[in-house]
Amino acid sequence: MTLSRGSSITGWGWLNRLVDGETVVYVVKRLLQALLTLLLASALSFFIIQLAPGDYLDTLRQNPQISPERIEELRQQFGLDRSWFEQYGRWLWRIVTRGDFGTSFVYQRSVASLLWERIGATLLLALASLILTWAIAIPLGIIAAVKQNHWVDRLLQVISYTGQGFPSFITALLLLILAQNTSPLFPVGGMTSINHADLSPLGKILDIGWHMILPTIALSITSFAGLQRITRGELLDVLRQDYIQTARAKGLPENRVIYVHALRNAVNPLITILGFELASLLSGAFIAEFFFNWPGLGRLILQAVLAQDLYLVMASLTMGAVMLIVGNLMADLLLKAVDPRIRLENIN
Repeated sequence: MTLSRGSSITGWGWLNRLVDGETVVYVVKRLLQALLTLLLASALSFFIIQLAPGDYLDTLRQNPQISPERIEELRQQFGLDRSWFEQYGRWLWRIVTRGDFGTSFVYQRSVASLLWERIGATLLLALASLILTWAIAIPLGIIAAVKQNHWVDRLLQVISYTGQGFPSFITALLLLILAQNTSPLFPVGGMTSINHADLSPLGKILDIGWHMILPTIALSITSFAGLQRITRGELLDVLRQDYIQTARAKGLPENRVIYVHALRNAVNPLITILGFELASLLSGAFIAEFFFNWPGLGRLILQAVLAQDLYLVMASLTMGAVMLIVGNLMADLLLKAVDPRIRLENIN
């Protein structure tokens, strides 16, 4: 009984290290800094958007069926007749007091409801890409480091450089051509099949997964190539350290030296990268969504930018800033969890 209790305490030791007074103070301080960061980022984004020539109503003015009186009515309704500072102040005040990000000019709907409808599809695609990237890149990076200068290492380096050399839109185009030439092996676009509503619950999941294959690959290739190279480089640096040579001299098995001693110390930079990967979930899926007709945030935001749908663009930029802050904060907390030597107050 005592042994079981001790084992339980040891197993949850990482949680005890993570949730302590230092962590609470650090998180509170970072959240307060985040509020200031969001305020400055939103203000800067708002005024940069306003510098673009024209506004949403310019498109409506080209329609002869819309009278100038109706244009002026919409101008007052959307608040475009006010100064930039007043528009920003009203938008910010609605967020603080009511959690209202405004109304979309194009869709005549709440911006929050529009984003909520699309964010699930984007997160599903981006998280699938993140899991696939890490599940493949980390093991291959380890193999490349262990087999340094071997033909396996050279082959993996060629694959890595090739993956990084291909722009994302080229990769998406090639996969789209593959889908068209191998139809019906892979779906050409969309998130579901025509008969999706008639499928069983398991069939619906498999149908969405089938449609995710090519967009996920398109989104993962560039990230996979870069992460593999970073993993290889970090692990090679650790394997050259004196304590690794000492562990080998003591006769420890090579697998234990690599996976317990070396990899544990090489993982810290990868966790930092994970924070930025989480922050890029919103923007990274844009190209895959565009080419594969995936109903996510990327296409919605592109349409909003082209139509100068002010509040929809502002809400998407704010969401991106929030994900950047949350991703960095999660990376810092994960660093503390995996390495007790790290003090949060020393992390910049």
